[in-house]
Amino acid sequence: MRSLRKTVLLAILVSVVLVLAILHSWPTRAYTTVDLWQRPGPGAERHLEERLPEPDHRSRDIPYRLRESVASLLARNGCMCEGERGGLKLPFTQLLFPRVSAHPLHTAFEASELEEMKRRRAKEYQSFQMRSQTAADVLIVAEANSPLQYPTQGVEVRPLKTILIPGLALQDLPKDHYSVNISAKLGTLNVAAEVEGVKVKGDGEPHMTLSSSLLPNLNRQLQYITYTNTLFHPSTADTVQFETEGHQAFFIIKIGHGVTPKLYNTGPKGEYNVSALVTIATKTFLRYDKLQDLIDSVRRYYPTVTIVIADDSENPKSVSGPYIEHYIMPFGKGWFAGRNLAVSQVTTKYVLWVDDDFIFTSNTKLERLVDVLERTTLDLVGGAVREATGYTATYRQTISIEPGEENGDCLHMRRGFHHVIKGFPNCVVTDGVINFFLARTDKVQQVGFDPRLARVAHLEFFIDGLGSLHVGSCDDVIVNHATKIKFPWASQSESDKTYTKFRYPPASSDATHTKNGLLFFKNRFQCLTRN
Repeated sequence: MRSLRKTVLLAILVSVVLVLAILHSWPTRAYTTVDLWQRPGPGAERHLEERLPEPDHRSRDIPYRLRESVASLLARNGCMCEGERGGLKLPFTQLLFPRVSAHPLHTAFEASELEEMKRRRAKEYQSFQMRSQTAADVLIVAEANSPLQYPTQGVEVRPLKTILIPGLALQDLPKDHYSVNISAKLGTLNVAAEVEGVKVKGDGEPHMTLSSSLLPNLNRQLQYITYTNTLFHPSTADTVQFETEGHQAFFIIKIGHGVTPKLYNTGPKGEYNVSALVTIATKTFLRYDKLQDLIDSVRRYYPTVTIVIADDSENPKSVSGPYIEHYIMPFGKGWFAGRNLAVSQVTTKYVLWVDDDFIFTSNTKLERLVDVLERTTLDLVGGAVREATGYTATYRQTISIEPGEENGDCLHMRRGFHHVIKGFPNCVVTDGVINFFLARTDKVQQVGFDPRLARVAHLEFFIDGLGSLHVGSCDDVIVNHATKIKFPWASQSESDKTYTKFRYPPASSDATHTKNGLLFFKNRFQCLTRN
């Protein structure tokens, strides 16, 4: 009986603990339903002043009272890696009363190498910023021509966070009373400080009115207007309306998380370490003799570069050796599916795509392609392929889309390029290149390869990447193409016959229909023109 009582008491105690844990962790926040289809066009005074533009001399001495509850919401431009300290270490304590822990990430490195790691990371991050930021991110304030002054671009807020709206002002003619209205759709407006002589109505709401008989005081108050995003969306924008008597203006506040960098540790400063920077990727189907020739030629010039192979042969053979990764796919899965698989396994900064019948020579200088990507904003740079006949091809293509109406857009592809790259006389900017290119791994993974394109495809990747990929082409980095000349007296093996059947389907085949169907439906094109 006593044992039964202990069991019952223990069960009751565990149940109480579990109930308390559930109640403690139960979400208490009321979530707003958001239409995702909608696409509408320590809080110290010093901390606040750091975020203000240089005040007008007429408003410099106007007194104000800091509103701590609002000013404390502003970002500090300097995060702190701090966890919660103290607390009792008892069973279920973390479950009932979870505390925030902090994990400094620099401890992954020895003290002797930390500074070098910071230097490399800073260099990579600077390069990342140069590629990811544009003139559209710069803050621009429209001077009061209307007489409203407001930011025209460059205002950003993190989801559910608060910012000061920069650049708001009214430059009006002298009169007895001044008033402005501000309205938002995806957030609320407030004031981080209260200025004497200014009446504020609607603080904490989507619509705010400010009025005063003193224009300098009103402009001083406008410097403390805050915007708080209230409807979560990872990447959208709010259209804010700013108006006064007889005048109206609109400006955009971008809402979204910052772009998370994806940086690569490329080793100490000095000559490019191709083995640390580049992975070679290829897709093979039945042609193991040509694949081996490719591997042998790579090893002659780059013995430690990793080669990733995707293979959808029916009876795959073993392909092994140092720095080789061989991945088997379902039979006949296809060209672009193999590209996806191979690229998905790349962990270096750059991936070099090659066909399985290419052959490296002394002219296949990967360092030159790396140099172009390291010193420019290009995402992908193609080389040249020399045929057995001696002809060298770069296959440069410009791609453009002409907007259409209900029937869809028009896709135009032309041979050629846009302009030569300064500092690289053998390189040009274009939109599509030959099937031998070096690219930023993350950008290729971002665009991806449509696996429905099984055997006949190439430029479709560049069509999908139009507007995302910055493409170049250099004709001084050359890879050889194994001969395709077939002598009449030479017999074809069963493997060659099977390869030819898959690789070169007739124009009326399902492969051609699939390609055209994807361009029509997926990309919404009504026609394709090319030369």
